Amino acid sequence: MTDTALPPPVAAPELQTRLATRRSAPAQALGDPGPTEAELEAILTLGARTPDHGKLFPWRFVVLGRESRAGISAQLEPLAERQPDPRKARAVLAKLTAPPVTVLVLSSPTPGHKVPVWEQELSAGAVCMNLEHAANACGHAASWITDWYSYDPDAAALFGVGAGERIAGFIHMGTAAEPLLERPRPDLSAKVERRP
Repeated sequence: MTDTALPPPVAAPELQTRLATRRSAPAQALGDPGPTEAELEAILTLGARTPDHGKLFPWRFVVLGRESRAGISAQLEPLAERQPDPRKARAVLAKLTAPPVTVLVLSSPTPGHKVPVWEQELSAGAVCMNLEHAANACGHAASWITDWYSYDPDAAALFGVGAGERIAGFIHMGTAAEPLLERPRPDLSAKVERRP
């Protein structure tokens, strides 16, 4: 076995429990403490271990601290007035400003590559889920959201979204102020087709 070889998979009851009980935290209810710098480095490293057809790494991370998010939120307020429900559009900015740490995941596909853009975008989504699991593994609650400012071109520009990029999600991390509520889960009999 070389130094880079991984051990064979084994049953992992803790991971099964984690997956069976996974819940997103309300972003606006995430407070201190958030991940330390060392924990955040581990979270980003674990998040980057994601399916990636072609080894293109078709995504990038932007770590947004409180100061940068507060500044962007102030600039988003006038843009909220253009939304169908300006009051609600302003209210959801609390999701952006409350958490101690936010990682913005940008989908950065390589156009014209043999790996379709759709598959590259799926990789960015997988990164988002990995980051949420990694935050939980480090003892923090997390929430993967987008909201209106992910899709408004003027708003996206405030986050530094480049040409050809799209916001895959904001992964907010911190400590949940209250127990996380369960939500309805799908009836698998309506979602699973079995073929012999």
